[in-house]
Amino acid sequence: MADNQANGKWDAEVDVVVVGFGGAGACAALEAAQKGASVLVLDAMHGGGATAASGAIIYAGGGTPYQKAAGFDDTPEEMYKYLKVEIGEGVMSDKTLRRFCEGSAADIQWLAEAGVPFEGSLCPFKTSYPTDDYYLYYSGSENNELNKAVAKAAPRGHRAKGAGISGLTLFHSMEKTVRNNKSIQVRCQSRITKLVQGPDGKVIGVEGRSIPPSSFILRPLHGGMTWANAKLSTYMPPIASLLNLITSGIMALRARPYRAKARQGVILCAGGFIFNKKRVAECNADYSKCLPLGTYADDGSGIALGESVGGATSRMDKMSAWGFYVPPEALMQGVLVDRQGKRICSEDLYGGKQGAIIVSKAGGFAKLIIDSKTYAEAKVHLKDQLATFQKLTQIPMLRLSRRRAGSLAELAKKIGVDPAGLEATMKEYNDRARAGQPDTLGKYPKRFVPQETPPFYALDCGLRGFAAFLTTFGIPTAAITLGGLVVDEDTGEVKRADGSRIEGLYAAGRNAIGLCSNNYFASGSSIADCIFAGRRAGAHAAARQVKK
Repeated sequence: MADNQANGKWDAEVDVVVVGFGGAGACAALEAAQKGASVLVLDAMHGGGATAASGAIIYAGGGTPYQKAAGFDDTPEEMYKYLKVEIGEGVMSDKTLRRFCEGSAADIQWLAEAGVPFEGSLCPFKTSYPTDDYYLYYSGSENNELNKAVAKAAPRGHRAKGAGISGLTLFHSMEKTVRNNKSIQVRCQSRITKLVQGPDGKVIGVEGRSIPPSSFILRPLHGGMTWANAKLSTYMPPIASLLNLITSGIMALRARPYRAKARQGVILCAGGFIFNKKRVAECNADYSKCLPLGTYADDGSGIALGESVGGATSRMDKMSAWGFYVPPEALMQGVLVDRQGKRICSEDLYGGKQGAIIVSKAGGFAKLIIDSKTYAEAKVHLKDQLATFQKLTQIPMLRLSRRRAGSLAELAKKIGVDPAGLEATMKEYNDRARAGQPDTLGKYPKRFVPQETPPFYALDCGLRGFAAFLTTFGIPTAAITLGGLVVDEDTGEVKRADGSRIEGLYAAGRNAIGLCSNNYFASGSSIADCIFAGRRAGAHAAARQVKK
């Protein structure tokens, strides 16, 4: 293939170019095509992104068919009131948040029409991820009493129906619909390294390198390896690192220059930057020790593309880390403490929200204190409340890495916690629980019970990487980045630092500021944002009136 970067020719010309074929990219492409645009989707790997590697949870409410099937009459107003508290200030205007809530049920219906399967089987216990018996659950902190005083609780975690971790079910359903749309072309193994601008600064296309379709051996080999890496990066990081070196070598060896023109817009949907160790350390070093969650394409390259043409970024220090200790649900009865033995937060909060508090209030240190009754109850439910992947961490945590002692003072010394502080905290907690008084932090009443029967146990819930699992059977703390390019909330167009919009350039998903950019408040909030922001950008780019 000739070097078209040198002669100025285009290898493809369409209305809209989408960079990244994960959840946001698939939604942006399909929405743009449905609005009449011709679309080209480019992906550095095989497609799927972090969405395919995820649990396929979508945070949705306001009266979805699946909520109704489970007997809940959720409304957009109740959803709005809850999210208004959860998302924090400055990340999304009230107007946009209301639009998200009011369109949430329609977004789920849109996905269902695109082939994504859902079901209204409600999980009867608190969990970070339901077993294959259930596909609707409380995926955030809705049932905490302080939150219930603000808004009526409802289950809003909609899991795509599929065995195991159903991210592939979600993405493959979307992928099939995208690829079957005659207005959409998909080209994977194509890494974009530059945005092309016209004389007036408008973004008119992209440049990069792509393995040509004629490469019958290396192209599918590269795709297969990157597909495998989407899981290996989480469960077997050393092997994933080796495969990544091989796939990078294939790209360097076989990829050729590639240019694509976008008559109406380029949409950046290339993920976050959790696999860019240097940038993570620069933005928030506390998360450097965590296990990256996503794919090796989550290296910040999409964000860097936007920055290269003047795009502003925000909240790059915001990240989310979680090492879920629930399920089993019984562990919510425990008391989460810092080095001083003081309680950190309510133990029924969503794991991502807990992780942010553990970092900000306790420097990444956290121990869950439980008594023998809670320990016994938790062990009973290892069989029926845990999905297969959860057993890989929860069983070793409960049976191998936990610390045990006959008294709280002895336990405190073993785990590096102030004995006097721990005893004072446990006394106050137990006294209130025994008296039937409400928890000061709003813990779900059913699980606000005394922890006073020796022996006592401590579970490590602090920040840690994969090495902790290998050496001490501790739960690895998975992390993602939340910050990104600043976008116009009405259109999804990337903005400059002065607030002006970069013509022809959009961003969505973890490339952009969105719903969960202050904090990751519930499972499914990132994919929900991908759908909302991807559709917004796709619709606006398709409708743009191109200046002649």
